[in-house]
This record gives sequence, C-alpha cells and structure tokens, in this order.
Amino acid sequence: MFEKIKELTKDTVIYGISTIIGRFLNFLLVPFYTNVFTPAEVGIYSNIYAYIAFLNIIFIYGMDAAFMKYSSTAPDNKKKEAYSTAFLCVTISSIIFSAILFLFRYPFVHLIEIPQNYFYLYYYLILIIFTDTLAIVPYANLRLQRKAVRFTMIRLSNILLNILLNIILVLKYKMGIEAILIANLSASLFSLILLSKDIIKNLVLKIEKEFLKPMLKFAIPYLPASIAATIVQVIDRPIVLALTNEETLGIYQANYKLGIFMMLIVQMFQFAWQPFLLNTAKEKNAKEIFSKVLTLFLIASSIVWLILSLFIEDIAKIKFYGNVSLIGYKFWGGLSIVPIILLAYLFNGMYVNFQAGLYIEEKTKYFPIVTGSGALVNIVVNILLIPVFGIMGAALATLASYMVMAITLFLFSQKFYKIKYEYEKILKILLLVFVTCIAYYFIYYEGCLNIPIKILIMIFFFVMLILLKVISKESIFKLNKMIFQKS
Repeated sequence: MFEKIKELTKDTVIYGISTIIGRFLNFLLVPFYTNVFTPAEVGIYSNIYAYIAFLNIIFIYGMDAAFMKYSSTAPDNKKKEAYSTAFLCVTISSIIFSAILFLFRYPFVHLIEIPQNYFYLYYYLILIIFTDTLAIVPYANLRLQRKAVRFTMIRLSNILLNILLNIILVLKYKMGIEAILIANLSASLFSLILLSKDIIKNLVLKIEKEFLKPMLKFAIPYLPASIAATIVQVIDRPIVLALTNEETLGIYQANYKLGIFMMLIVQMFQFAWQPFLLNTAKEKNAKEIFSKVLTLFLIASSIVWLILSLFIEDIAKIKFYGNVSLIGYKFWGGLSIVPIILLAYLFNGMYVNFQAGLYIEEKTKYFPIVTGSGALVNIVVNILLIPVFGIMGAALATLASYMVMAITLFLFSQKFYKIKYEYEKILKILLLVFVTCIAYYFIYYEGCLNIPIKILIMIFFFVMLILLKVISKESIFKLNKMIFQKS
C-alpha cells in the first residue's frame, strides 16, 4: 500500500515543485500590483479575471477530464483519435463561443461591469480565454503521459514571460492595468507555440464518433458542476463589487491571494491525484490506500494552515526596498480574512479527495448537485454577511461553500464507492483546527495576539496532535520512509 502512496507522493512532488515555483513567481505580482496600483484598479482587473475564470469553464465544458478518462483506457493505436477528437471539438466550440462574445460585446461589457473607460479590455478577455482553451487538451495529455518535466517547463516559461512583460509594460511603458492582460495574452500564445510540437504529433484532422459520444456524455455533466465550482471560487468578487465598491474589492482580492499557499498544497495534490486514482482503482486494497491518503493529507494541510494563519500577517507587513511590502500598506486592512481563506482551501482539499468514488464509478451526473449546493450557499451567505461583516463575510461564505461541497460529495461518494476512512483521526484533526481557529480570532480581536502567544498556540496544536494520537512515531517513520526511501 505504501508503495502506491509513495508513487502518488513522487508525482505530487514533481507537479508540486513546478506548481509551487510557478505560483510563487506569479504571486510576486501581488506585491507588485499592490505597491503600484490603487485598490480601485486592483478591483477592476480582479473583477475581469473573475469572469475570465467563469468563461474558461464554459469554453472547456469538461472535455479535459473526458479526454483523460477515455484516452487512458484507449488502446495505443487509438490514442491519437482520442486526442484529436477532444482537441478539435474544443477548438470548434471555442471559435463559436468567441464569436458570440464578440457579437454581443456591448451587453456583456455592461453585465461584467467594466467601466466605460476600460471597455477595450473586453477584447483581451476574449483572446485570453480562446488561447487558454486551445492549450487545455495538450496540457492534459502531458499529465496523462506523466511528462512532468515538459509540463513543468512550459508552465514556468508562461509564468516567467508573464511576469517579465508585466514589469516592463507597467514600469517602463506606463500602460496601467491594460499591461496585465497584454502580458497574460502574450504568455498564453507563447505556451501554445511550445505545445505545438505535441499538437502536431498527436493530431489527425478527424473527429471519431467512437470517442465523441462517450466523451460528451462524460463531459457535459461537468459543465454545470464546473460552472458551480467556479461560482464558488469567483462569485464573491462581483458580489463584493455590487455591495461595496472597487476599492473594497481590491483590498479583499489582494488578501484573498495570500491563501495561495494552501491552494498550492491542494493543487499540487490534485494534479497527481486524478491519474493516481485511475491507475490505483484496480488494486485490491485501493480503498484502504484512498483512506490513508485522506488522513495523511489532513495532517499535512492542517499543519500548513496553522503556521500560515499564525504568521502570515507578520510576513505580509515586512518591508524591503524602502516601503515595499508583501502587499501594499493600503491593503493591510483585509489581512484578518486570510486564516479563513486558508481553512476554506483545506476543505477544498478534502473535496478533491472525495472525488475518487464518483470519478471511478462514472457517476459524474452528481457533481452538479454537489457543486451547485456549494455555489448556492456561497451566493446566499455572501449576500447575507457582506453587508454585516464586510469582506470577512465574503471569506466566511467561501469557507461555508467548501465545507458544504466536501460534506455533500462525501455522502454521494460513499453511496456508490464506500471507503472506510479513519473517522476518529479525521474528526480529531478537524476539531483541533476549529478550536484553534476560534481561539486565534478571540485573541486577535482582543488585541493580544503577539509572537509569544502565536508560538504557544503552535506548541499547543502539535502537542494535541500527539496526545490525541493523530500522529505517532510509527506514522512519522512510515511517512519519512515513503517519501525518501529509494524504489
């Protein structure tokens, strides 16, 4: 069993290194933006990117997941047909969707609430979505073939070019927030060029009905599910904008970005998790492996949550190169939301774990119910709490939605693919996390949260993990052996 988990760990580390480096490099734009742009300008571009994320899901409509599903089981002489069917289908539909966005640009711009003097940014939005969509199947194919190095190099090249162009266009050419979209589009086009070799190698100009019908049948349920999942991720931005103003949205978004460190843990795990569960599902002890994976994930992610929650504010306020800090001082008023955002991503990680059952049993039709419930909770809680608690209400809405999604997906997954999880340990970890979180905010709002208190909270957390028998010397030894022992 531990050999299989070790395999997952290796893939997680490979994808994780590229993801961590890439996201960290990309995250460097946060201090850059918050020290260069006003909160209102950050709010405008944040709102645009919320809609880019939403429209990306519509353009892809689950074909990346469908491609990985059916290409992984296709015989070797049929893999090109599977690739071509998915790629051509997405390309044709993307052309149609882009034409619709262009033809109806005036009502769409009004809907998105792009200020009149920034109308032209809408054209960049269309081009970015179109270009990114064309790359989705080639990227999925690299993951499926476990070509992690090539995957990593292309992704990192994209990010480095994006950052470089941002700096040049903003500082040298004074192009304002337009530079953000120009840099993004240029980097996306560059990635597509790098992927062209893989596209040409695998593409045959034919859509096979043998693959098209099952792919669409598998993918279509992903569309409403993915839309709902994206609503969970980005709906808070237009709601914050509607209920407050661009400046408040800018402050909220800048601090929300600090949740990237927990998001990295989840994303690097997810990259390796989907191929791993497909390959492991046939093992006799697959369910036992999946159970252990969840426990290990929760232990690791809860520790990361604790450390980041305690010290992220201190890190964010460190000044270097004069008055430059991790986020500009104008945005410090939103730092209190970060532990809640980090905790939301922890539950998102549990949601990713629970996907195994429905994915293996091909019960994707239930994903819309799961993500739809999370989206509904997110919208309702945002509307109820933002007028009362401001951006903290938006953060709590994000946490509530991820919790509901994790719980709902767990119930459906257990119905079709029952896994005996280590419930006692899981409940102990979650209870300890929530108790620590409540204590943190109580002390925080009392104004007594200093470094010595933070260290005491951290010691308390680790001691309780041992006293509650969540971790032991034996488990630490096994985890160390799993990661570092040579095959």
